[in-house]
Amino acid sequence: MKSNSNRFALPFIRRSLIGAAVLALCAGQALAVNPFVVKDIRVEGIQRTEAGTVFSYLPVRVGETFDDDKATAAIKALYATGFFKDVRLEEENGVLVVLVEERPAIASVDFTGTKEFEKDMLVKALKDIGVGETKIFDKASVDRAEQELKRQYLSRGLYGVKITTTVTPIERNRVNVMFNVDEGEIARIKQINIVGNHAFTDKQLRELLQLSTSGWFTWYSKADQYSKTKLTGDIEAIKSWYLDHGYLEANVESTQVAITPDKKDIYLTINITEGEKYTVSGIKLDGELFGREAELKQLILLKPGQTYSGTLQEQSNKRIAARLGTFGYAFANVTANPEIDRANRKVAFTFFVDPGKRAYVRHMNIAGNTVTRDEVIRREFRQFESSWYNADLVKLSRDRVDRLGYFKEVTVETPESQGTSDQVDVNINVIEKPTGNFMIGGAFSQAERFTFTASIQQANFAGSGNTVGLELNTSKYSRTIAFSQTNPYFTDDGVSRSFQVYLRTTKPPLANVGMFTIRQTGGNMTFGVPFSEADTVFFGAGVESTRLETDETSPQLYKTFVTNNGGPPSGVGMARTNAIPLTVAWGRDTRDSAMTPTRGRYQRANLELDVIGNSKYYRAVYEQQWYKPLTRWMTLALRGEADYGHGLKGHAYPVFKNFYAGGIGSVRGYESSTLGRVDPTFYDAVGGSKRLIGNAELQFPFPGGGTDRSLRWFVFSDAGQVWQENQKIRLNELRASAGIGLSWISPVGPLKLSYAKPLNALPGDRLERFQFQMGTGF
Repeated sequence: MKSNSNRFALPFIRRSLIGAAVLALCAGQALAVNPFVVKDIRVEGIQRTEAGTVFSYLPVRVGETFDDDKATAAIKALYATGFFKDVRLEEENGVLVVLVEERPAIASVDFTGTKEFEKDMLVKALKDIGVGETKIFDKASVDRAEQELKRQYLSRGLYGVKITTTVTPIERNRVNVMFNVDEGEIARIKQINIVGNHAFTDKQLRELLQLSTSGWFTWYSKADQYSKTKLTGDIEAIKSWYLDHGYLEANVESTQVAITPDKKDIYLTINITEGEKYTVSGIKLDGELFGREAELKQLILLKPGQTYSGTLQEQSNKRIAARLGTFGYAFANVTANPEIDRANRKVAFTFFVDPGKRAYVRHMNIAGNTVTRDEVIRREFRQFESSWYNADLVKLSRDRVDRLGYFKEVTVETPESQGTSDQVDVNINVIEKPTGNFMIGGAFSQAERFTFTASIQQANFAGSGNTVGLELNTSKYSRTIAFSQTNPYFTDDGVSRSFQVYLRTTKPPLANVGMFTIRQTGGNMTFGVPFSEADTVFFGAGVESTRLETDETSPQLYKTFVTNNGGPPSGVGMARTNAIPLTVAWGRDTRDSAMTPTRGRYQRANLELDVIGNSKYYRAVYEQQWYKPLTRWMTLALRGEADYGHGLKGHAYPVFKNFYAGGIGSVRGYESSTLGRVDPTFYDAVGGSKRLIGNAELQFPFPGGGTDRSLRWFVFSDAGQVWQENQKIRLNELRASAGIGLSWISPVGPLKLSYAKPLNALPGDRLERFQFQMGTGF
């Protein structure tokens, strides 16, 4: 608009009026600008924005002619930056003056009243949507942030949440944004109603649901807090349940979620249509069967005469597809087409097999290993690049990587390679976990004064796959310094090498136990040779020097050993033995995981023999672990161990090689290492040369833990005993117990807690109902 001073101005053209102003300019109305040559450009009103930033958005330079089109473009460009809430253009004696009013910047974002969420997490989340420190303040963005906060609270069941936002201007055109949150009380599920069910009771169906009313563990699991995601999963669980029990046409027709006016209680209603129960009348195969119809039909779990099961049908599809996958058909598709006879409530299935093209593996890719080197993972692969795809080898590769014990999770994907129709990539995705175990401790007592213990073990040292360990114990009664190292791939063929050097001094820890001292110095080296994917044979040799010192208070068993090994006839004195033990061992591991197995078997047999030194003994150990999933959430774990030692060439079995029983790892509910024969003078257990141990556990996920296998609870039953060299093994002398426990793969190592009730304890047995142990797993 022209003025008397030959100046033009577009005052207060706000973002909402830009379109109208531009139309007016383009139409040549009163807002038209008299063109002029720009002698200079001046920017006024900026506080934080650099003048150069404004210049960069202007469509005109000094010396050019400024007209309607450039005025329109300039205003639009400057408003589009979002930096300004007001823009004016003026001409002053050929100088283009750009007057701006900046939008305020956000100096800080803070919260009050937030308990459900960490403040730092909220600050980061809001910054991602444009509300954060140094961001330009925009009321619309703040409103969106407020709605997003409410949505997050609603997802946690806090339906009564109230959020008010306070914007406080401060110096230098900045504002502080404060979100004031009144979280209210969590709305909890008061009642779950199931309508339309006749074949199964409400109680049976409610047990399938993740959502529940308030109970003992809902404070931890939050199962009584409504979630749409959980409800969707529960609907699928109900459908699966009906399908598994023959109700082929069962469906969840609708759900209703109602909340009370005070927003504290939620009522959930699930409406079910059951339909009829069907029996399988026949099974057929069709499609490309490669002449293997009989073989593939054996993989079908649905059988004529059985009640229909959706799970068995799906498993049958997967079994056939997996079998074809072992021949290279990575994209095999199997569909079960039903032929429903509603009149007789029967259904026949035709399994149609479409193998697709036979596929090669293009690349084996690894992702997620931030510490572990690629070669440590890759050397466990049994599926190779440029070879036929084999589903069994892919699964074996995944299991071998998982058995390393370096990862919380190992998953495999086999997508089709881009640009091809007969190649796949095998993507191994891992999630690293801490593989080091550092323990430091100290104690003070009148008996020992100050003691210090420390140990460090790194199972994946510097990502190399090697295990390195150092143990140090300064206790008065158990002093140890030991160093060990294991290289699982000492050779490229997978031969492993382990060695250990140690110095140990052991004394009895209790005042009422006879005194003796055992000092052992030695080392050993073992090589492991793989003979199959699951079997490894170990060969090793060691050197060990042992000195046993006794006095008048020592147990008779130790005095006798001193006498038989060159000591005084009284047995009070010292005996020294030197051993060169040779070892041969065999191990087989088919478990799906080293730390938290749910299926498979682990076996080991070990024979230690000394015929060169003056100890003259052999020591045999056999252990077996067996895991079987009984349901998708329950695993049966069985463990058995049989150990036997004996002296050779007239020598007694060395007492310092005795086996012990009692406590976690053997028979829970009894004090550690207290079962078996006791010294008649001091009544302290001295172990034995023979041992039997048996354990059974039913393992369950911890309530609210979902499929997380690192935290589990279990019920168990144990039995075991030890016998002396001159005693017969009598099964009626086994001690037994039963109880409940919890295992957790914690950040500092495996932790196991148990509460046991001894079932057949005898007078004199030392009982210990509650026990815990860190750093071991079963």
